[in-house]
Amino acid sequence: MRLAFMGTPDFAVETLKALLGAGHAIACVYSQPPRPAGRGMETRSSPVHAFAMSQGIEVRTPVSLKSAEEQARFAALGVEAAVVVAYGLLLPKAILDAPKLGCFNVHASLLPRWRGAAPIQRAIMSGDTQSGVTIMRMEEGLDTGPMCRTGRVAITAGMTAQTLHDELAALGARLMVEVLAQETIACTPQPEEGVTYAKKIDKAEARIDFTKPAEQVRNHIHGLSPFPGAWFQLNGTRIKVLACESVKASGDAGSFIDDRLTVGCGTGALRLLKLQREGKGVMEADVFLRGFPIARGTKT
Repeated sequence: MRLAFMGTPDFAVETLKALLGAGHAIACVYSQPPRPAGRGMETRSSPVHAFAMSQGIEVRTPVSLKSAEEQARFAALGVEAAVVVAYGLLLPKAILDAPKLGCFNVHASLLPRWRGAAPIQRAIMSGDTQSGVTIMRMEEGLDTGPMCRTGRVAITAGMTAQTLHDELAALGARLMVEVLAQETIACTPQPEEGVTYAKKIDKAEARIDFTKPAEQVRNHIHGLSPFPGAWFQLNGTRIKVLACESVKASGDAGSFIDDRLTVGCGTGALRLLKLQREGKGVMEADVFLRGFPIARGTKT
């Protein structure tokens, strides 16, 4: 099949790889424009852009698709379908209508739950026990299109946004290939009940509140791991927590109740397993304590 591919982050690269592996012809890749990134703020191409270039595929990086000129350029590709994965731009009706079969999206949730920008993080932060991928035929509404296929993944106590991201990226790639292999792509409307929205993660919500129950704090930490990273402050130093586990212990909320980085919560306690302080790399708890000891009784 002759396809256009529209995506930007690592999550989308897996689907692009799978489409190429299945023998589809990618007429063109659309991705977000190169932007400053990293400590040096050097201009970098997106992961999808970089991968497509390595495969010799034409890449376009418009800042908008609203102009008649951009819409005409897209229509001129003559693609049968467009595959959209975390692209980052809204698709106008003229773009959605251009491919003969339509535009198909890999969305990282079990729609209609967690429509919107941050479904992976919000699922973990809210304590959901399962997540998944929905392949959807796109329409003008925000993640409102009919569903073509779904796949489910259990959310375990130790799962972070990164580990769930990786599982869903692989699952979404496989499901999209399966959908496009069908002779007739049948899709069903989303249920009207159970709609929730996954608003974009705000760095202001990353501070850890140890007065909440231990499981809620764990979900908050894991849902924001690795980015932007949930954090607490100790003696003027901001410390991110990237992984933790619930333990059978109790103590004052926000106080370290032993010498192994166990912190009391509103109910229960958490043992901090992976941490990162300002200017340092991510460390396992024992390595972290060698350079930054925290004594029993210390309060955040």
